Amino acid sequence: MATERTVLRVKLAPPFLAADLGRVRRVLSFAPHHPGFSSARHIIFRQVRDADLTPDLDAPRWLAAEMARIGHGGDVGMMTSRALTYHQLACAGPVACLTTVGLGNAERVGSRRGVPPQGYGTINIALLIEDGLTDAAMIEALSIVAEARTAAILTAGIDLPTGRATGTGTDCIAVACDAGQTAFAGLHTPLGEAIGAAVHDAVLAGALAWIADHGTRLPEHPDAVTA
Repeated sequence: MATERTVLRVKLAPPFLAADLGRVRRVLSFAPHHPGFSSARHIIFRQVRDADLTPDLDAPRWLAAEMARIGHGGDVGMMTSRALTYHQLACAGPVACLTTVGLGNAERVGSRRGVPPQGYGTINIALLIEDGLTDAAMIEALSIVAEARTAAILTAGIDLPTGRATGTGTDCIAVACDAGQTAFAGLHTPLGEAIGAAVHDAVLAGALAWIADHGTRLPEHPDAVTA
């Protein structure tokens, strides 16, 4: 693995956690605020209480207002009910990964429990890559992030009535980098290896911290639906 050569500056000011990308970067995400391909200097995590996440809440509109209130309306924003003090940061080569991991909302891919019985939680991941990537490489990098997250959650061993958890129902990933000529980020590349290592380490550390408080077996919800 290459020597670490990226610095992701993190600022914790509850109820916000900010990942400072150092300058305006390209960001690819499915975040509730500014999803898709966008440009941003920061990726913001907004902590919410489970009680705030009512069925009638327009979460994207609420988050947009919160982002604007603190002067980050143009940045990428995510939400989680996991306490932000549990955030994890891991680096490998040109990659830095910031994550918060809550697993009350855990699911097994291909089946679903329905409304979570132990609170929402989520796995939020902000990834900074110092290499300049093409659009296709950014998409591939995001897929490697998802694979590494899943591997970490499988290693953590969360048991659901539907099987071993692979993630949560509200996971969110944002990948940031400069535009450039790096065309590949798969598992055979040094960049793909670094992405996988940083994400796996950060997510696993966050999952183990959650397990220390909640255990590894989550109950069934009476209204759960399986697919």
